Amino acid sequence: MKKVSVLLANGFEEIEALTVVDLLRRARIYVDTVSIADEYMVCGSHGITVQTEDLFEEVNFAEFDMIVLPGGLPGTTNLGSHSGVRRVVKDFAESGKYVAAICAAPTVLSDLGLLKGKRVTCYPDMEKKIQGAVLTGAPAIADGNIVTGQGAGAAVDFALELIAVLDGAEKAGEIAEAIIYH
Repeated sequence: MKKVSVLLANGFEEIEALTVVDLLRRARIYVDTVSIADEYMVCGSHGITVQTEDLFEEVNFAEFDMIVLPGGLPGTTNLGSHSGVRRVVKDFAESGKYVAAICAAPTVLSDLGLLKGKRVTCYPDMEKKIQGAVLTGAPAIADGNIVTGQGAGAAVDFALELIAVLDGAEKAGEIAEAIIYH
């Protein structure tokens, strides 16, 4: 079974994080929500508080196939300034494991030099912060082991792309049909 870790920082974009968790679980993909703060309760950018399953320090990331960074502000800033997050993201990318980021969060990957030559998408206002990548403007796109999404309105596209990458286009199609996604 594929295992995914969704990292939550205070100020995360709720739609982007929870759509991923919900749809991947519908696809029977194991998802662990992980707080990068010192407590299990993490507050999103629109005041929705979520209780995570684990704290960052409790997780053995070697057990996971994918790490997901939701966007939102200041969530993205908090993810990018966390040394453990930067280390794990770089380790995943360099070892060929999947790294996924949506909205503003692809800037964290760019800051680590992980997007050079990759076809990516992100929130339009963040495009100027993406270095060396080919910006596609797509709702969601996978290029090798990097998966990116544009923003909250593309959260379903992003989650379905993650399912396709992890379990195939047929499974992504089944989930899209089950939620009446057109």
